[in-house]
Amino acid sequence: MEAILSSFALVAVSEMGDKTQLLAFSLASRFRKPWHVMAGILVATLANHALASSLGAWLSSHVPERVMAGVLALTFFAFGLWTLKPDTLEESDKPSRFGPFLTTTLLFFLAEMGDKTQLATVALAARFQSMVLVTFGTTLGMMASDGLAVWLGEKVSGRVQSRWVRVTAACLFFIFGGLSAWRALR
Repeated sequence: MEAILSSFALVAVSEMGDKTQLLAFSLASRFRKPWHVMAGILVATLANHALASSLGAWLSSHVPERVMAGVLALTFFAFGLWTLKPDTLEESDKPSRFGPFLTTTLLFFLAEMGDKTQLATVALAARFQSMVLVTFGTTLGMMASDGLAVWLGEKVSGRVQSRWVRVTAACLFFIFGGLSAWRALR
C-alpha cells in the first residue's frame, strides 16, 4: 500500500501545473468530450508508466541530458504551434481526423516521454521494486490531477473564447520549450 500511496501523492502533486495538465485542459476545451479525453489519458498513462520503469532507466543512462532537453524543446514548440492552429471542430461540425480519444492517447503518450512524472515513475519503481503497484499509483495520480484540468476545461470552454485558450496554452508551451532549449544549450 505504501508504494501505491507514495506513487499517487508524488505524481498528483508534481503534475499540478505540468505541461500534460495544460494539454489535458487544451484537449478538453478543443474536443468538448471529457470522457473520451479522460479515456485517452488513462490509456496513454498506463502504457507510458508501464514502460517507464524498464525503458526509462535505459534511456537515462544512454541519452545525454542535453539531447533529451533538446528533443523536449522541439516537442514543446511543436505543441505550441499545434495549439495556435484552430481545429476543424471550431470551424465546422466535422469530426477531427483522429478523434478525441486517439488524439489524446497519442499526444499524452508522447508528452510524457522524458517528463518528470515518467522519471519519477522510474525512481519509484526502483525504490519499491514493484512495477505494478507503482504504475497503478502513478496512473491514479495522473488521472486525479489531469482530471481536474479536463473537467475545468469542459466547464470553461463554453464561457471563454477558444482563441484565448489556444493563445494562452501556446504561450505556456513556448515558455516550456524555451526553458528546455536553454537547458539543452547550457
